[in-house]
Amino acid sequence: MSKKLFVGNIEWGATEEDLKELFGQYGEVEEAIIIKDRMSGRSKGFGFVTFAEDADAEKAIEALSGQDLNGRELVVNEARPREF
Repeated sequence: MSKKLFVGNIEWGATEEDLKELFGQYGEVEEAIIIKDRMSGRSKGFGFVTFAEDADAEKAIEALSGQDLNGRELVVNEARPREF
């Protein structure tokens, strides 16, 4: 079963490939997306990474939460379901 992680405080210049490469060290990444502003196309500074395996996602949370990516300290935790 796959697990989606929230990744916050992403540096503005980081790409989805940067996220996929960083998180891919801990297991198979199904998807890595950075949320962008609709009008400007600029990063909003957060995104989501989906792992194929729950155990790999847990390893990534432990290893990467608080770690530096291009000068910014990442916030990594399990994504919560969207509330309407």
